[in-house]
Amino acid sequence: MVFLSLVRWTRNRGPDRYWRVQEVLKHARHFRGRKNRCFRLAIRAVHRAFVYATKARRAKMRYMRKLWINRIAGACREHGLKYPALMHNLVKTQIALNRKVISDLAIYEPKTFKSLAALAKRRREEGFLVALGDGKEPEGIFSRVVHHH
Repeated sequence: MVFLSLVRWTRNRGPDRYWRVQEVLKHARHFRGRKNRCFRLAIRAVHRAFVYATKARRAKMRYMRKLWINRIAGACREHGLKYPALMHNLVKTQIALNRKVISDLAIYEPKTFKSLAALAKRRREEGFLVALGDGKEPEGIFSRVVHHH
């Protein structure tokens, strides 16, 4: 479409508005009542639904973090450690694993988790330099030790 004047171009909003309305109604199809047919009602309902969805995603992240912490804490107790001691000493030994990965290790790879717990125990008892010892990791663990000069 070629418009010779700006006035005709600004007034031509039909197709754009149509697709905008269809996009909103697409998200509202499963709603009950007139909210899934009437644009005016649908746009409010869709906006509210998106707000709830955003809040639910944030809540899910919080819930999953709590779950991972509980799993790690339970596995720590089996090895005679407390959760804060494990996490603090893993950070001090430069092991950069997040809570999700550590909880998965605790469930699916108990031997690897046991070696992580052993490393954290050694770090707690002896300190950073002595925990590294001769530079060899405990059996069953693979890591890359970074030396800072």
